[in-house]
Amino acid sequence: MGRVRAVRRGLLVAAVLLAGWAGGGGPAGAGADGGRGALTFVTAGDLTDYLGPLVAEWNAERPAEPVTLVELPESADETRAQMLSELRSGSRRFDVLNIDVAWTSEFAAAGLIAPLERGRFGLGAFLPPVVDTATFRGRLYAVPYVTNAGLLYYRQDVLDAAGERPPRTWAELARLARTLAPRHGLGGYAGQFLPYEGLTVNVTEAIGSAGGTVLREGDARVGVDSDAAREALAFLAGGVREGWIPAEALRFKEEESRAAFAEGRLLFLRNWPYVYADAGRPGSKVAGRFGVAPLPGPDGPGRSVLGGSNLAVSARSRHPATAADFLAYLTGERVQRQVLTRGSLPPVRASLYTDPALVAAHPYLPILRESVLAAVPRPKSARYDQVSLAVQAVAQDVLALRASPEEGVRRLTRELAAIPHDGPIASGP
Repeated sequence: MGRVRAVRRGLLVAAVLLAGWAGGGGPAGAGADGGRGALTFVTAGDLTDYLGPLVAEWNAERPAEPVTLVELPESADETRAQMLSELRSGSRRFDVLNIDVAWTSEFAAAGLIAPLERGRFGLGAFLPPVVDTATFRGRLYAVPYVTNAGLLYYRQDVLDAAGERPPRTWAELARLARTLAPRHGLGGYAGQFLPYEGLTVNVTEAIGSAGGTVLREGDARVGVDSDAAREALAFLAGGVREGWIPAEALRFKEEESRAAFAEGRLLFLRNWPYVYADAGRPGSKVAGRFGVAPLPGPDGPGRSVLGGSNLAVSARSRHPATAADFLAYLTGERVQRQVLTRGSLPPVRASLYTDPALVAAHPYLPILRESVLAAVPRPKSARYDQVSLAVQAVAQDVLALRASPEEGVRRLTRELAAIPHDGPIASGP
């Protein structure tokens, strides 16, 4: 089934790209008066097939302004590369882009996406932290579409049998992972520690939970040379050294860590909300035996990094008025409800987190709301890709015990200082 979907997606992308070349670089209907007309909506691969029906509903209601959905590879890195290649070439092919929240600053600084009017989208109804992910230099460059925050998954049955509660601090997590987990033949704690974007997220969360930051908000200056950063790296490295973070966790991405928890091999797991439904399915060894809690921090609940995606309009779109309407449609309450019920993705509208019917179907929503409200965005930089690579490389050496936390902080400070974080916004096409 996965191969069939991949082939279908590849044919669809090829057809759209060929149509763009044949039509002079713009989608069908380009040039409509008043910035209105057909759109092309580009996104990473839709694993749950929920976007197609949403686009079909729009097309049924707005036949004069149809939207063509283009799915790029499911890999975030490949999606980003293809989007950037198209936009930097001056192509008008893509009108609306579904981008990772971490890319908003990069795309905005490069002049690839257009600034938006704040008053158009009812942002006051959104969870406040998610709106911050859509801004750069104080201007709105995207509209939050779905959000995400890390949660702590734990074996409820194991903690109950020992008379323990879910850990609220790093010390409690370490104690239980070090002492209780081995008694049940379990690994203690895992996150996403392979050197990729997931490692950047885990390290940024730990630094933020300790009260620190990678880049200072507002001026994008390096802020990682701090006791908080040293404490965060020491916490993670100590888990590897003492064995309560299993060595195999250094090779985990989201799916590997999810599988380890669902197979009953971990006491604690840091991961995204999608794991909740998966771990509860028939066949999971932990179905009915696990719970979720906010991530712990040094002295109490910690702070997650915000995940999710934002919707942006290409700076070269010929139909920005229709594009703005499409953004409002996808972020309206009716569609946001479907984003959760059809796509199992956390919505951005605050009211949905206290909706009794939704909470009954998705019991993690109140905890997720708490985590989102306390969450921090990833570092805002015009060169976020370089920031992430630097964090990954340094954290990998610290977790592999090749460098001390102090050495890691010094090196990361030097490498981040060499990156132009707040470069000029390009003049645009």
